[in-house]
Amino acid sequence: MVSPISFVDFKSYSLRLGILALPILVTQFCQAALGVVDAIMAGQVSALDLAAVAVGAGIWLPLFLLATGILIATTPLIGQAIGQNNHANVPHITQQSLWTAAVIGIIGFVIVNLAPNVLGVMGVPANIQPIATQYLHGVSFGFPALAIYAVLRSYCEAVGRPEPVTVISIIGLLADIPLNYIFIHGLFGMPEMGGAGCGVATAIVLWINVILLATYTAFTKREQFASTRFFLGFTAPNRVQITKLLKLGLPIGISIFFEASLFSLGALVISPLGELATASHQVALSVTSQLFMIPISIAMALTIMVSNRFGEKNLTAVRHVQATGLIWTVIIAFISMLGIWLFRPQLAAAFTDNVEVRAQAMHLLIFALAYQLFDGWQVNVAGILRGMQDTTVPMWVTLFCYWIVALPAGIYLVRYTNVGAQGFWMALIAGLFLSSILLTLRLYYQQKRLHAHWTAEATEVSR
Repeated sequence: MVSPISFVDFKSYSLRLGILALPILVTQFCQAALGVVDAIMAGQVSALDLAAVAVGAGIWLPLFLLATGILIATTPLIGQAIGQNNHANVPHITQQSLWTAAVIGIIGFVIVNLAPNVLGVMGVPANIQPIATQYLHGVSFGFPALAIYAVLRSYCEAVGRPEPVTVISIIGLLADIPLNYIFIHGLFGMPEMGGAGCGVATAIVLWINVILLATYTAFTKREQFASTRFFLGFTAPNRVQITKLLKLGLPIGISIFFEASLFSLGALVISPLGELATASHQVALSVTSQLFMIPISIAMALTIMVSNRFGEKNLTAVRHVQATGLIWTVIIAFISMLGIWLFRPQLAAAFTDNVEVRAQAMHLLIFALAYQLFDGWQVNVAGILRGMQDTTVPMWVTLFCYWIVALPAGIYLVRYTNVGAQGFWMALIAGLFLSSILLTLRLYYQQKRLHAHWTAEATEVSR
């Protein structure tokens, strides 16, 4: 029987969680802001350029999330090694993840370059296709960089030093603005590319980020990095370690892809209701997407903390970390819900001047109240499971809840009933609620299994 967490332990774990989650949160906001900056600056050129960048980003972003999701499996693998006090294995894990990232980066580069061939099939208007194609060709050169950066970021966060990633993310965001301007308007002898120039600027920013982070990790004298230096004695690709990474990472990437694609399809499902309904949906989704950065950052920090205790085979500590994270998940969700309820008019007004769109968005934000709690809970339970290296079953849970339940229900409610755009949000809540229940049951099962397994191991050793 595991004792409930004491206030002293809760305070200690909360402090550690905050130290890890805060810089991760800033990093997440900076990465999201890159897309916002591109949209604003492309929109200043013309509505056509903005539409083309939006189409290109709609293709690029799910692939970006898929690749990043696969490679962030580096975090629990390193966390487990640290928990086992096997720091000597951290360089090997990181090196094998970098080999994998190089291959994924090349594959991503090829896929993004081929993506313009499907624009016509997707029904993208002919006048948008040339700019979107140019954008995709430009941004494709950044795919190898984003893959390598995902590994280096996972390494930094897993050894408990996410701050360098945060600082470099801020630098990258600040660099994106002048670089966009240069390639959009053709300054300093560069070609004038319009909105498509955002793709080239993004690729350069991604390479700036990876060069800065690689340089920092190679030369910093901070103890966490100095004791796990991975640039020296680079080993050849190891099939066993790479297979372990992919076995853990592919389900993570696919799960993230399922979730991201569900939300990206929302506007398409609602579009037959007209531009007002679609716009109001986008406003409400934009608000909740920004708030989602908080629980996803906590989930990443929980993965690190749980993976350390998992490596120690300390189930009591795993459960105490879990309790701390989920308590804060509920607290933050209720604060977000209160904020949405009190400031719905201001939140809607921040995204649109249209009175009708604002009114409909305020109505949809009511549904975002329940959404905050269920989404925060399920993403943090998933983060805990990743720390325990359990990713395959959560992937199938995600597929079932989002694509088998939520998406068909959303299509039916929006297009075959009179409930309007809120039908998609009702379906989202149902899918997230179901995901919360199933993932929580999975977590309970895994803890019982680990308790039995680790107890048997300890008994065998004592003999």
